[in-house]
Amino acid sequence: MPNVTAVTGFFLLGFSDNQDLQTVCGVLFLVMYLAALMNNLLIMTLITVDLQLQTPMYFFLKNLSLIDALLLSVPIPNFIINSLGHNNSISTLGCACQILLMTSFSAGEVFVLTAMSYDRYVAICCPLHYEAIMSDGVCVLMAGVSWATGGLTGALHTAGTFSMPFCGSNVIPQFFCDVPSLLGISCSDTLVVVYVSFGMGMFLGISCFICVMISYFYIFSTVLKIPTTKGQSKAFSTCFPHLIVFTIFMITACFVYLKSPSDEPSVMDKVFSVIYTVLPPSLNPVIYSLRNTDMKCALRRWLQRLL
Repeated sequence: MPNVTAVTGFFLLGFSDNQDLQTVCGVLFLVMYLAALMNNLLIMTLITVDLQLQTPMYFFLKNLSLIDALLLSVPIPNFIINSLGHNNSISTLGCACQILLMTSFSAGEVFVLTAMSYDRYVAICCPLHYEAIMSDGVCVLMAGVSWATGGLTGALHTAGTFSMPFCGSNVIPQFFCDVPSLLGISCSDTLVVVYVSFGMGMFLGISCFICVMISYFYIFSTVLKIPTTKGQSKAFSTCFPHLIVFTIFMITACFVYLKSPSDEPSVMDKVFSVIYTVLPPSLNPVIYSLRNTDMKCALRRWLQRLL
């Protein structure tokens, strides 16, 4: 056996070795982070305080905004601090926490988006039974299962990844800790635990994808039977934003977590990593709320009460 040095910490490669560029990236990400965080917090506040938004659709939207805010808050503040302080190191415990929280919130977001597609299916295809099917208890149960399953998925991924020894290089070619990069610097010959956790994650992800596709098959079949163009437009306006968000999130997540490990990531690797971590939490408030009449009215009522 050759002599190897055990890794006790990691070095995040980031976007550039130039300190001036690091500072620019840190400031840019700080602006995007604060804007996205404030928008998601605003959505949660409006849905909580406005009685007219106490419906299953907005209940799941509040859960989605909470997950987005938490998902965004795992890698971005650490990256901002590292960029402005010009120190890209991260401890093993910090890296493990990033893996645990990011995979948990990412999986939770997929499950919440799947629950939202079922909510839209019931609302459009079974409108007369909507209140009976989507009762408060059912909504809380679906949200609870989404959060719990996401946490279990994150725990399995983290346990599988950090059950392996790391030796040699400690450079992670990303601005956050991700599983493929850690697999690339592992000196273990057996990856059974990792493959099992990846297999379970893939199974759950594919199951959610199939459920969403089946829901939208029936939704579009029903919407196309609506005789008026106005009715079709109203139904499509509540479905297309959700479908766009789900598609973007799934594609970028697959690219980040299923790509092969690489010591020299391409520009597209880093672009997709930014899209995965920043774009969905930033775009969700815009896609779901800024064009939503109910949310605009709720914002006006809330501002009137404050003033």
